[in-house]
Amino acid sequence: MIIVTGGAGLIGSATVWALNERGRDDVVIVDNVDHEEKEHNIGHLRYDQMVGIADFRTQLLAGEWDNLGVEAIIHLGACSSTTEKNWDFLLDNNVEYTKDIIRWCADHNARCIYASSAATYGNGEQGYNDDHALFNDLVPLNLYGKSKLLVDIWARDGGYLNHAVGLRYFNVFGPNEWHKEAMKSVVATKYPELAEGKPITLFKSYKEGYGNGEQKRDFVYVKDAVRATLFFLDNPEPAGVFNVGMGVARSWLDLARAMFAALEKPEHIEFIDMPDGLKNQYQYFTQANIKKLTVAGFDSNANYRLEDAVKEYVTEYLQPHMHLGESS
Repeated sequence: MIIVTGGAGLIGSATVWALNERGRDDVVIVDNVDHEEKEHNIGHLRYDQMVGIADFRTQLLAGEWDNLGVEAIIHLGACSSTTEKNWDFLLDNNVEYTKDIIRWCADHNARCIYASSAATYGNGEQGYNDDHALFNDLVPLNLYGKSKLLVDIWARDGGYLNHAVGLRYFNVFGPNEWHKEAMKSVVATKYPELAEGKPITLFKSYKEGYGNGEQKRDFVYVKDAVRATLFFLDNPEPAGVFNVGMGVARSWLDLARAMFAALEKPEHIEFIDMPDGLKNQYQYFTQANIKKLTVAGFDSNANYRLEDAVKEYVTEYLQPHMHLGESS
């Protein structure tokens, strides 16, 4: 069986969906289904059972999963809020919980694939290179990024990255993210305004060299993020921390224009002031260095183009409010 923690979330439910597409339903979902949209995320998927987060962790540490034929744990469950200020909570939920899973997998010869994050790179001054030797040079901008970096460093120093895989996902967007509310992608957040004929608003730029809306991100469609995740399930030899992104930075203007094109609407973009609290920690550029991922054998050329991904997401999921696995 395959255990997917955070299996009712964005990447998690998409991973279960992709496993279903392969004909696999021997999946255990670990999550707290505490949002109506999370229920919809998994309502059309096939899985063996669901276990709450606290119960699973207790059972894992008590040895209750030791002899049940676990092939892999894909650990995607975490508090992903970049504004979370409770460090004690993040230390337990994001750091210690992940350590528990990595250790268990090492002790029980199970494949371990866990979610790291591009938030580990902070403002990008040190670049976006997933070389293990550079981990200690990184300075995350928030406690969420700090929690992810601590796991990467611990796993490296403990020798766990000789077998486990940590994935630094960049800006993932796509179906099954409604439950994320304030943490949803810009595509999901701005779609209702666009559908009502309102303009899409983007932040003004406050940095020389960047025009308004020209701040850039490495946007990756959730289906491509999942394809990279399952690549490491299919290929048990590669290990370590890997960036998961397109390897190409695109502007918020590109994203907005792709949304208008998807609905065949004329472009109407307005620029608004950035909140004062965001100005000092705003990233103007992110771009995954994916050389290590491609050297491992992943075909990045098969990824969706941004415009194609946005069109599919808007027309096939947002517009009809459909979830992965749901048929119209």
